[in-house]
Amino acid sequence: MSEVSVIEVKNQSELKQFVRFPMDLYKNNPYYVPSFIKDEMNVWDPKENPALNYSEAKQFIAKKDNKIVGRIAVIINHKEEKELGIKKVRFGWIDFIDDKEVSKALIDTVINYAKDHQINKIEGPMGFTNLDKAGMLTFGFQKIATMIGIYNHEYYPQHIEELGLVKEKEWVEFEMNFPKILPPRVEKFSKLIAEKYKLRVLKFNSKEEILPYVEPMFKLLDETYKTLSTYTPISKEQIQTYREKFFPLIAKNYVICVVDENDELVSFAITMPSYSKALQKSKGKLLPFGWWHFMQAERKNDRANFYLIGIHPEYQRRGVTAVIFKEIYERFTSMGIEFAETNPELEENKSVQVLWQDYNPVNHKRRRTYSLEIQ
Repeated sequence: MSEVSVIEVKNQSELKQFVRFPMDLYKNNPYYVPSFIKDEMNVWDPKENPALNYSEAKQFIAKKDNKIVGRIAVIINHKEEKELGIKKVRFGWIDFIDDKEVSKALIDTVINYAKDHQINKIEGPMGFTNLDKAGMLTFGFQKIATMIGIYNHEYYPQHIEELGLVKEKEWVEFEMNFPKILPPRVEKFSKLIAEKYKLRVLKFNSKEEILPYVEPMFKLLDETYKTLSTYTPISKEQIQTYREKFFPLIAKNYVICVVDENDELVSFAITMPSYSKALQKSKGKLLPFGWWHFMQAERKNDRANFYLIGIHPEYQRRGVTAVIFKEIYERFTSMGIEFAETNPELEENKSVQVLWQDYNPVNHKRRRTYSLEIQ
């Protein structure tokens, strides 16, 4: 029987193999959605990824019979250790064939890396920061992935659990049929709240008009989620990176910003048309024809994804979400949106999950990170 060998990625050629492996593994899978190849390559470039300024990272490829059969990355986030006192090795970008020797070899690589750095805990799959993809899919394998959700085969969590890793954090995702009629109480409440707190929804005539609000959105995101145990503030460098990465994909009618009487941002919601099928058709490339698929998805789509929602702590539990959802309803209705899907939300984050309670949400996906205490 052939042995599994795990080698560290050392050059651009091997990095391309690392990036492209899941595209080969999931070829013709109707639920897998590839990432942009260029973005995945940039993740490991210090000039493109500011998280590498305070993190150590390595990538590995597993081979058997001279074929690539798996991959994994390890990360030590020193900012997380310094600001939260959390010392662990993160692992991510984990993919493997249905072979327990392969999955064991990959996890052993993470364990050995942790031991070499005198760290006694590993956790994954996760990226560098809170805004990176995280969580292994454990439920919802017959649902198409979103642009920011990791897809994996059903055997992944089975392998991981057999290797002794246990649940660390759990995320839930919801799908809902967008209502044909806005619930009367939302209609009434949104008007009352807007008048009471002197709030108004901004109207953008172009994408460029959104740019001045990008940094305030991220600052508001910090305020919204800073009470979560695992949250670390977003740096200016990260804001710039995310803006460059995602702004080209944003459609102006899918961004809702609510300001107070002083024009201070108090709440926002970033939604997008579903780009899942566009990504599948583009096969991870914008050129030469990938952009056309994305333009088509923006122009004509019956499905939207919620990506980020931020509400200033002073306005949480004051009904401001009614203002947001009234605006979303009006825009989605005019664009023919019939279905909406949330981004992954921590199971413990009830304040966000309550946002969907009026729309008969169905928990259609679950995902989790796994951890192991090393003796």
